[in-house]
Amino acid sequence: MSRIGKKPITIPSGLEVKVEGTKIYFTKGKDKKELETFGRVHIALQGSEVCFSTVSDNAQDRAFWGTYRALANNIIEGLDKGFSKQLEINGVGYRAAMKGKVLELNLGFSHPINFEVPEGIEISVDKNLINIKGSDKQQVGQVAANIREFRPPEPYKGKGVKYTDEIIIRKAGKTSKK
Repeated sequence: MSRIGKKPITIPSGLEVKVEGTKIYFTKGKDKKELETFGRVHIALQGSEVCFSTVSDNAQDRAFWGTYRALANNIIEGLDKGFSKQLEINGVGYRAAMKGKVLELNLGFSHPINFEVPEGIEISVDKNLINIKGSDKQQVGQVAANIREFRPPEPYKGKGVKYTDEIIIRKAGKTSKK
């Protein structure tokens, strides 16, 4: 049995949820999101809660039960509070700057890297920290991973782009014989 799927999702005030067939529509102000379940779960609106239940008792349907509940919860949380990731740039001469809708990164290459900020994502730069915010959890995580991919942290000096909560396991460098 899914422990996640059993929990109902409380709808915060200001957020509107509608169920039409196999789709769930989420609206808060101008932001609109939808989740297509393809009939893999039963959806019920009970007052200010959204409840999910399985279509049948086989393992695949029980897996969908927890998955769609988690996806719906992420949409509700994203519209209510939003998601954020923070990246840290370490290295001599490594820096980032916003130029309109483009993030310009100088990461030790012979050229600057220009990263086009996707729609629905806000990026701000403060010294060596890059803050990524948005309402879609998957998109925020993917943008952070794409930026980190330009120069992942290396294990000897720790130079590169890393998550602020990431721990880099350092390696000992070469030692000279005496």
